[in-house]
Amino acid sequence: MSDRVRFIQGNEVCVEAALYAGLNFFAGYPITPSTEIAEHLSERLPQKDGIFMQMEDEIASICAVIGASLTGSKVMTATSGPGFSLMQEGLGFAIMAEIPCVIVDVQRGGPSTGLPTGPAQGDVLQARWGTHGDHAIIALTASNHQDLFALTVDAFNLAETYRTPVILLLDEVIGHMREKVVLPGAGDLPVVDRLRTSVPAGVDYFPYLPREDGRLPMSDFGGEHCYHVTGLFHDMWGFPSTHPKIVHGLQRHLNDKIIHNVRDITRMKEYYVEDARTVLISYGASARSALHVVHNRRARGERLGLIELQSLWPFPFTQIAEKCERARQIVVVEMNMGQVLLQVKRAVSRPERVMLANRIDGQFITPTDIRDILRLIHGRGV
Repeated sequence: MSDRVRFIQGNEVCVEAALYAGLNFFAGYPITPSTEIAEHLSERLPQKDGIFMQMEDEIASICAVIGASLTGSKVMTATSGPGFSLMQEGLGFAIMAEIPCVIVDVQRGGPSTGLPTGPAQGDVLQARWGTHGDHAIIALTASNHQDLFALTVDAFNLAETYRTPVILLLDEVIGHMREKVVLPGAGDLPVVDRLRTSVPAGVDYFPYLPREDGRLPMSDFGGEHCYHVTGLFHDMWGFPSTHPKIVHGLQRHLNDKIIHNVRDITRMKEYYVEDARTVLISYGASARSALHVVHNRRARGERLGLIELQSLWPFPFTQIAEKCERARQIVVVEMNMGQVLLQVKRAVSRPERVMLANRIDGQFITPTDIRDILRLIHGRGV
């Protein structure tokens, strides 16, 4: 056990977890505060007989991981807000062509180059709607290193299960802080392998024909089967089509495979929610401060609870509505101008009960900040 106990940076935890999940190809471009992911992988991937490539920019990075995934590799890239913006067209292609990949966005202050070394959580809605068109997406996040390890493995598992890009939406605080983590041993966490087709060589292979369970078996591109890949709407052979029935069916499939599995995809942690009069909802580094406030105030007899979101998309509207139904106040704690706040207001029956506790100045939101806002809310008699 002692050789598996580490005191390391969050970005390094992400690296070790990705390797545990089977990562064997990484392409990326350095950008603060995600650069350590590329730095560590440049050393660790060759040790595992994997391939590390530093690309000329983020557009090339997302395209490289898409190509590598098609040929059978488990892939990842890492960036921050400005680079994530450049990846959006490639992200849309991966959604349409149903290509498994993991994209890590270690958020910093923005817009534009913003605050390269300052914490923020401003990419939540970009993760959902950054690429164009009607689509569904999976985005995970974590507030501590032990959870970060498990959720990084989850990101790869979900990417392979649903044949889709998965976004790991971290923030500067989590990426750069150091804390204890126990690295799981082999077999301690489930790892989903690539589902490969059983269709033999020389027999027609339909790359977009789902099995009864909805999963799409893949064949390594350039291997035994010849098939077409496109960003256009396409039929089960992968060839472009504008037939209304085919377009409608594919559009529904791309969304339904994720939306209809919200409860399987959703990850969240709950603290004292059952009897809470005030429920805090938070995620990422902000949830660390929120949890501190909850523990502190519970010890003084105040009925506070916390829902820590570990999956932001698809948003768990039904679960949030159920868990917050009896709360008098709901306070969303985040480091932006209210991006998750908007979703919570949509979810609950009485949106006027939903308040915001936030910082948008490039500084970490502290327990004191949250307590001051709670006093203000209670002082107004809300």
